[in-house]
Amino acid sequence: MKRFLLLYENPRWERLSPVADLLPVPGLRFGASTLGARWLAALGLPLVAVEARAGALAAWREPLLAAGERPAPDDEVLVVDAAVLPGGWLTGLAEAGGPALFLAGDEPVAARVDFRALAPCLGSGAAFESRLADLALPRVAVEARALRWPWDLVAHNVAALEADLAARRGRIEGAVDANAAVLERGLVSVGEGARVDPFAVLDARGGPILIGRDAVIRAHSLVEGPCVIGAGTQVLGGVVRRSSVGPQCRLAGEVEETVWQGWANKRHHGFVGHSLVGEWVNLGALTTTSDLKNNYGPVRVWAAGRERESGSNKVGSIVGAHVKTGIGTLLPTGCSIGVASNLFGGGRFAPKRVPAFAWWDGCRVLEHRLDPCLATAAVVLGRRGLVLGEAERSALRERFAAGATERAAAMGSGGAAAP
Repeated sequence: MKRFLLLYENPRWERLSPVADLLPVPGLRFGASTLGARWLAALGLPLVAVEARAGALAAWREPLLAAGERPAPDDEVLVVDAAVLPGGWLTGLAEAGGPALFLAGDEPVAARVDFRALAPCLGSGAAFESRLADLALPRVAVEARALRWPWDLVAHNVAALEADLAARRGRIEGAVDANAAVLERGLVSVGEGARVDPFAVLDARGGPILIGRDAVIRAHSLVEGPCVIGAGTQVLGGVVRRSSVGPQCRLAGEVEETVWQGWANKRHHGFVGHSLVGEWVNLGALTTTSDLKNNYGPVRVWAAGRERESGSNKVGSIVGAHVKTGIGTLLPTGCSIGVASNLFGGGRFAPKRVPAFAWWDGCRVLEHRLDPCLATAAVVLGRRGLVLGEAERSALRERFAAGATERAAAMGSGGAAAP
């Protein structure tokens, strides 16, 4: 009997909006890779499938690939909610003991089941968890930590970085200039084709650092560990501290404990801290996040339709994909900025909640028209040598339609479409 892995997206994925609006939850960046890739590394099993929303899966640019081998009917499949973190509870999941459904509190987090029983559930996408529950497996309670809210990804990311990079030891494949400072060199890895310029500093005294393939760390940049700089990303001066940075970003200024999905721009001064930043975001010069209230109290964040207590006193901004901010944009503590919104009211604090496809001019919310938005997205992807495919266009159209009611409420009676 062989073992396989299946990853699925929790049907309550909207708790992780807006960063999960266009991406399946297994594709969200966390630690040194993505939630899905971390599970593959943790269990080392061939992947049967990823079950999630069909539109998000189709638009996923770097999907996890299923193994070529199909399980036999008697082979065992470990089924895992990708938003749950590996931990000591895995012992019960991985050891022999027959079929079981594992629950943390009242929510399923994993299952152990033979492929014969699981096969009818395959292809059910967003309905997968309910189909799994219909199998009526024996239930086992476990203490597992799940990333259910956006601030959870921020709060636990540094620990994930430390765990993911623990086995890495200084392997320098790229070019590190002799005039660059590398502190705790044994904890620094630099990928093939990467470049660290003179007078850049890689400081691993606080934790390991991974500079990805073809990344560039320009002069007068400081990278503090634990930190991952993704493939092809450029750090153009300033500080990137204790963060996960996905592929092909352009960063400058000050970044602290922030998760960047990838393909985003922050080329100028400004502070981004304790935040989540989606793909294809462009933060204009001096865009700045607040991540701490003046009274040092817990931060409330808009999530799943209302403001909720995060339980943390350090939460910056949750920024959806394709968001654009103008120069001098100020983002308040715990704000949520919806997909494809455009903020250009520089010098004034933006609202704590900006709906998807909204324009905010400093005074009012207008609707970002869909066709111009798609045209801009095509230009943005083209600047990275990519094409905005039909799957991505469909995902954006779907999100535009889904946000209509909230957008209309934010616009009020004086609202109108943006020019």
